[in-house]
Amino acid sequence: MDQPTESDSFSASAKRRSRSRGWRFAVGALMAAAVITLVIRATVVDFFYIGSASMESTLNPGDGLLVNRLAYKHEPIQRGDIIIFDGRGSFLPYQRPSAVDSLAWALRLAGNDSVYVKRVIGVAGDTVTCCGPDGKIRVNGLPLDEPYVFAGDNPSEQEFTAQVPHGRIWVMGDHRSVSEDSRALLGAPGGGMIPVDRVLGQVTEVIWPLDRKRPVGDGSMEPGFASGND
Repeated sequence: MDQPTESDSFSASAKRRSRSRGWRFAVGALMAAAVITLVIRATVVDFFYIGSASMESTLNPGDGLLVNRLAYKHEPIQRGDIIIFDGRGSFLPYQRPSAVDSLAWALRLAGNDSVYVKRVIGVAGDTVTCCGPDGKIRVNGLPLDEPYVFAGDNPSEQEFTAQVPHGRIWVMGDHRSVSEDSRALLGAPGGGMIPVDRVLGQVTEVIWPLDRKRPVGDGSMEPGFASGND
């Protein structure tokens, strides 16, 4: 029987080392790609699924949303913008965000049960009321034209008056009859107002499913957001 030669042993060892280096490289590349993806999602652009009907028909359950994380780095939040935000401390008034929780969420080490998507109706300094004689919501005394409101819904069945303080925004869902939004939290800590520093980004596009792929308009209601006085 032929005995393995020194050359054969060297060749086998070299192959093992080559395979080991190949696996280490592949694992390292996958880990680097995962880290880069997490950093991009936490700071530049992110992806979310819609799980409720509160924004119909603008956004529907199952829609996959592209979110611009940089939208408000240099520009203020505008009325009509559709935003993603962390509801702890506002929609979830008795859950306070911590730095550790926020980091874990950003790195996708925790779930996103505290994340919501709504439309901005009022910004700092606005007075939002419902409703005028014409049944429309008013901002600073002027009625809103809201073509995005779900067909058959009124702008709001609940009467309210809210003054939006500095550093906060007033948000509502487009499907008003099923949306739990700022209206439902007027008596809670924070009064249903969302701190601007809890806004994670602006929804810019529906990217899934492909047959519903489309840009999401900013719904801007400025400066011609109102149809006129009474």
